[in-house]
Amino acid sequence: MRQRASIARAFVADPEVLLMDEPFGSLDALTKLVLQEELLRIWSEHRKVVVYITHDIEEAVLLGDRVLVMSGRPGRILEAIPIPLQRPRDLLDREQPEVVKIKTRIWKLLEGEVRMISRRAT
Repeated sequence: MRQRASIARAFVADPEVLLMDEPFGSLDALTKLVLQEELLRIWSEHRKVVVYITHDIEEAVLLGDRVLVMSGRPGRILEAIPIPLQRPRDLLDREQPEVVKIKTRIWKLLEGEVRMISRRAT
């Protein structure tokens, strides 16, 4: 409930750009889905620019209009990927072929970064 109130407060403050840094990272799967749907509903009413930071590839694809895939240190943009999914979005369309294709593309960009970080940690 706190996350829902935080999102609502952020929109009520009426900023030109809303920065959301991992807003659903600490939630269980069902609560996360409900709040993602709530975010999409609020966004459709207010049409604010939202910069959404997440490590969840599927979340980025389903919520965003464009995904900026970043490298590890030093952080740089590897690729900007437009998300051609129609709005309103149905978050249950996770296995839609276009969603799977975009998720795979993003993972392939990140895979080398993840492996390099793993090698450094060992």
